Amino acid sequence: MQPEFLIIHQQVATHVAHIQLNRPEALNALNLQLMSELKDALKALDADPQVRAVVLSGNEKAFAAGADITQMAGKSAIDMYNTDQFSTWDAIKKTKKPLIAAVSGFALGGGCELAMLCDMIVASETARFGQPEIKIGVMPGAGGTQRLTRAIGKARAMEMVLTGRFITAEEALAAGLINRVTPVALYLEEAVKLAKEVAVMSPLAVKMAKEAVLKAFDSSLEEGLHFERRNFYLLFASEDQKEGMQAFLEKRAPAFKGE
Repeated sequence: MQPEFLIIHQQVATHVAHIQLNRPEALNALNLQLMSELKDALKALDADPQVRAVVLSGNEKAFAAGADITQMAGKSAIDMYNTDQFSTWDAIKKTKKPLIAAVSGFALGGGCELAMLCDMIVASETARFGQPEIKIGVMPGAGGTQRLTRAIGKARAMEMVLTGRFITAEEALAAGLINRVTPVALYLEEAVKLAKEVAVMSPLAVKMAKEAVLKAFDSSLEEGLHFERRNFYLLFASEDQKEGMQAFLEKRAPAFKGE
C-alpha cells in the first residue's frame, strides 16, 4: 500500500534511499498518519539489505513546519496520553541505518525535532530552525528540549525554547546543530552525496559506529567507552573487517557486503 503523505525513492543513488515528506499544502505538518507512514517506511528500509543510508527531506519551502495543531487543539491530557503519539517517534529513533535530513525552508517544532532525530543534517541557506511551541502555550514534546540542548548548549537552547526564536542555517552551523549549508538548488544533492559517502563503508561497521556515537548521549564516559570497545571487538567477527584490512594492505578499494 502506497503511503499518502510520503514519496519514497528506493534507490536515489547506489545503496541510498530517499523519503520525501509530502503534505505541501500544510507545509509538511506532521500529522499522526504521516508519522505512522514514516515509521513503517523506515522499518522497511532498515530491513532492506540494498539500502545502507536514508535521506529524509521535505521540499524547498519547508522540511516540516511543525506538528499538526488541528489534531491536538481540542485534546485533553488523557486524550494525548492515550493517543501516545510519541511511541512512533521512539520507533523511528531505533532505525539502525544512518538518517540524513535534507532541510530547506522551515524546520519548526516537530519539524526541528524530526531533523534532530536524524544523524546528520544538510541545510539550504534558506533553512530556519525553531521550537516555537511556547507561543501556543505548550513546549517541545518530541525531544526538542533534550536534543537541542545537547546540540547547541543550555543558553542558546533556552533562548530558542523560551522565546520561540528561529535561527538561520548559518547560525545552526556555527552552533553545531547541522553539518553544512548549501545553496537551495544543491541541498538535496549534497545530502545524497553525504549519504553515498556513508553507503560505501561497511554496513555493519556503520551501524555499530552509529550506536556507539548515540550511546554518548545517555551514558557516562566509562559506560560509553565500554560500549565502544565491545562493538569494536565484535566487528572482528565480520567478513567486512577482513576485506577492509586486506584491501588496505593490497592498496585497493574494499568491496563491503555487510557480512
